[in-house]
Amino acid sequence: MNLTRLCTALAVMALGACAQTPSAAPSLAGAKYVAMGSSFAAGPGIPDYYEPTPAPCYRSTQNYAHQLASRLKLDLTDVSCSGATTNHLTGPRGAIPPQLDALTPDTRLVTLTIGGNDLGYIGGLTAASCAGLMKETGIEAGCSPPITPPAEKTYADLAARMDAVAKDIRRRAPQAQLVFVDYLAVLPENGTCASTPLDVFQADGARYIARRLAEITRTVAGQNNASIITASELSKGHDACSTDPWMNGYPRPGAPVGGTMYHPNAKGMTAVADALEALLKS
Repeated sequence: MNLTRLCTALAVMALGACAQTPSAAPSLAGAKYVAMGSSFAAGPGIPDYYEPTPAPCYRSTQNYAHQLASRLKLDLTDVSCSGATTNHLTGPRGAIPPQLDALTPDTRLVTLTIGGNDLGYIGGLTAASCAGLMKETGIEAGCSPPITPPAEKTYADLAARMDAVAKDIRRRAPQAQLVFVDYLAVLPENGTCASTPLDVFQADGARYIARRLAEITRTVAGQNNASIITASELSKGHDACSTDPWMNGYPRPGAPVGGTMYHPNAKGMTAVADALEALLKS
């Protein structure tokens, strides 16, 4: 077994506590850390936002990057952004510069959570849940149109773009440790619950997308000698249906809104920060 596969396996078994190369946490103090990715990195719905105004990125001061930087005294540049795709890593999103532009040769740590929006993962879950709850309760709602499941070419294109991004990170920040963080589990391994108003077909379809996204992330990390936090494995048993959820479900009528639907809560972000800290200290 090569080093990358060994570290990936140990990350699953030991909550991500394995690093590609030995690195003592104290030596990272003051090091430049760039956090990139989509909303599963940014932390929408988790107080408070550090932006002057939260839109459009909704970056939380309690997302995993901020928690990690605070613990290890890192010099954090957080360019993660809700709604981001791989295209927004390499190109602008309106007035928002490409996320990769935050990298410099002196960057020492890069974390990346990306790919869900390329596949319509959470958007599809949200649209299906809205329609499912409306059918269940009879309450009219302005649901978004259903999202067509990704074609095989879509998965292949995502894998190619993620690989190109990883290589660009290596080029721009050759001394940085690159750590991919995949998506925390949204749904339980089987079935649904009141917090996930989906039929069996929809739930299984979402689980398939999540599984393929995790596989792509793991493969790209291995191809680029990167570390990986398999949050998808770490969070099993802490999905939106769990009694100890790290994930928000779909809000039912009259229920208090406790965060952004189908996104990690503060516990989920802390769990990822814990795994990252263990990896960097190993």
